[in-house]
Amino acid sequence: MFTFLSHFAVGTVDGILLLPFAIVLCAILFEDLTAIVVGVLAADGIVSVQVAFLSFYIGIVIGDAMLYSLGSLARTHPRLAHYIDHDFTASFRSWLESRYSLIIFFGHFVPGLRFTTYVASGFFRYPLSVFIPRAIASGLLLGTVLLSVSYWFGNVTSEWVSHIRWGIAGVFLLVLFFVGRHNLLAHMAKKNGPESA
Repeated sequence: MFTFLSHFAVGTVDGILLLPFAIVLCAILFEDLTAIVVGVLAADGIVSVQVAFLSFYIGIVIGDAMLYSLGSLARTHPRLAHYIDHDFTASFRSWLESRYSLIIFFGHFVPGLRFTTYVASGFFRYPLSVFIPRAIASGLLLGTVLLSVSYWFGNVTSEWVSHIRWGIAGVFLLVLFFVGRHNLLAHMAKKNGPESA
């Protein structure tokens, strides 16, 4: 898969607007994977560092805005609108309200948290003045770290065989996913522990 992405990126270099557009689109859908691939491609000189970072940041901002908008749109649907003040969502809503700024900031760092909380922000109409700065700061921080580490990795491994290089990048991505998943499950178990006892 990583080899395919590399060949795809090389093929889009001829189109000046196509590669940044592809980075933006991929960052909207798969931000962690995109950060790793784009960082290595920037280290190889396939895309400039400035274009890589700017395109990735634009994709993150658009993705966050789309999730919020999806929640706002869901709110207008008759079948979903009755869940706004429903007992079914009351516990989730109170959990979100109790530490809203912190949850939104860490939305990019915990797998699955971004989608649920960003959509819920639009659904429950939390103010954009609170949502936007925290969501963007979170995305830019995580994106900068991942792109920088991937760029460094790409420079260090520039002479390696591509299969080994992309394999290590894939393992790094899986480690990020499982560490985030483990932390989320540990937090949920700790939270539910006293209730079940």
